[in-house]
Amino acid sequence: MPGSTKLFTDADYPADPYPGVTPDCSFVHLDGVARRLDPDPTRYAGWRVSTDGGRVEDLDDWLAAQGAPPLAARVPVLSYGSNRCPSKITWLRRQLGLSGPVVVLDVLTEGVAAVWAAGLRTRDGQRPAVLAAAPGVTERHALWLATPAQVAVLDRCEGRGERYRLVRLRTGRVRGADGTVFDSPWCYLGAGPIRAPLLVAGAPVRCAELRQQDACRLIGTAAATDGLDADEVSGAPHPDQWPATLFGYGLLQPGRSGWPLVAPHAAGPGRAARARGTRYDTGLGWPAMLLGEHPDVPGTLTPLRDPVGLLPALDEYEGPDYRRVRLTLPHDGAVTWAYAWVGDRGRLRATGRDDTPGCTAATNSAAGSGINGQPIGVQDTEIRR
Repeated sequence: MPGSTKLFTDADYPADPYPGVTPDCSFVHLDGVARRLDPDPTRYAGWRVSTDGGRVEDLDDWLAAQGAPPLAARVPVLSYGSNRCPSKITWLRRQLGLSGPVVVLDVLTEGVAAVWAAGLRTRDGQRPAVLAAAPGVTERHALWLATPAQVAVLDRCEGRGERYRLVRLRTGRVRGADGTVFDSPWCYLGAGPIRAPLLVAGAPVRCAELRQQDACRLIGTAAATDGLDADEVSGAPHPDQWPATLFGYGLLQPGRSGWPLVAPHAAGPGRAARARGTRYDTGLGWPAMLLGEHPDVPGTLTPLRDPVGLLPALDEYEGPDYRRVRLTLPHDGAVTWAYAWVGDRGRLRATGRDDTPGCTAATNSAAGSGINGQPIGVQDTEIRR
């Protein structure tokens, strides 16, 4: 299969007949060429890409070299039809002005399925797909990590508000090849009878079970509903909306000096969690986290009601020595915002696995809530933050 290689072109994946041929891997697409992506928790993007010269790079570094936004500035959009086909992506570039690298992740969906729609496409008479509830069904699809500008192109392609509506999907589960759970991804669902699921003998027909040439000849009726729980989106998605959690491993935890910034935006109590990486003492009264493969960083996972309102303030608070990234937590695959160290590594000092840098045993035992069995208290010497 071409998808098992590191580099492949549109010629390997024709768009016709709908929904086209799709790679069997995650990839980033640009200028008619797709590059395979592999998960890597040691990279800021969480993914690595193979370049033309055979080198391996952090996907964020590769995107920056193309003048494109990093993954933290993109939103997850579930694709279950033709938008995961490389040739279709090139069509979007030529016909609708899609620009920049397109990041497409290989995912499995549970509880939902791509089914054939009641109406045919005007431009070529082919039958498109729509999404419907499908308890007990697992399918393989794709997920774009799209910039807001790319979502605007998808809006035009999908006829947002007429043929399809843009929603946050609540039904089922979307899981990546690296175990990441994409909670409430953006998704285009059918709007109106022409894009309702087609019912044949009272049941929808899964795209995985019938080819396009046979689907075009189906006769049935439009379903009254797709059976999905979803919240329709107003306006353009904001990358800071997802995920709606924060992983704090130092001063952004309850009882610490940075917590008053977070507390007004918390949607409920936090829970103990561990992130992949290593925690160090900066010697300044707060810790640093370097990304890694093993879950050695204890902290607190806090749900957020308004990440868009909170995160810019935290970016300023953390300063240039930290970079906001999306992390996948190893225990359950949840995605969360966190701040990784990008400052001078020469100043970092190793700590014990559950030590709290900058805090003495006396202050730890005097105040605060427990995290993974380690009490957290306010440290008198905490400065700046």
